[in-house]
Amino acid sequence: MSKRTPPPNASVAAPSTDGKLVAPAASRNAAVLCELVSRWAPPQGRAMEIASGTGQHVRAFAQKLPQLSWQPTEIDAERRQSIDAYASDQPNIQPAVHLDAASSGWHRQFRPKDLIVLINLLHLISWEETVTLVSETAKTLSSNGRFILYGPFMRDGMLTSDGDKRFHEALVQQDPEVGYKNDTDIERLLAVSGLNLIEVTEMPANNMAFVAQKQAE
Repeated sequence: MSKRTPPPNASVAAPSTDGKLVAPAASRNAAVLCELVSRWAPPQGRAMEIASGTGQHVRAFAQKLPQLSWQPTEIDAERRQSIDAYASDQPNIQPAVHLDAASSGWHRQFRPKDLIVLINLLHLISWEETVTLVSETAKTLSSNGRFILYGPFMRDGMLTSDGDKRFHEALVQQDPEVGYKNDTDIERLLAVSGLNLIEVTEMPANNMAFVAQKQAE
């Protein structure tokens, strides 16, 4: 993000055909994420994915929810090309735009969004950057707009699986400022940012999903 390049073992993607990148993790969790997003998406409107990565997720979301116009964003130029390759035959996906979501002021780049989705990023950035990202997300949402946040988190300050412990330790060794965030800290951050928590859901592979809604203006 704004201060660092994500650790190399954090987001693995390999070249495929037609300029597309394939991330095995995105292939594995696309179906369950589509189910999650479809449960909370508005019946129509403007949606945005922060840090869209390869583009596999936003394509799946756009196919599942054709009534929404999707805006993918990504800081990495190669991945923006991959996103556009996945979206080439999907009319409800806009061209991917550059976004450093941990920088201040980015909400001014966008029209208000009715839905914003963020997948597997917060463990790769610092707490300071997380605060900025959530604050900017809240400012980008329309009144009553929803924010869906998914990824690996601590529960009450504890890492609850051996795999999570190994991954968190590997991240921290590469950069002491990053690593898993605590679930209760995320809940408080959403609240102070003007986002009302609707649901916290345990997800497969020991992940969690937070669904929050912007307070009516």
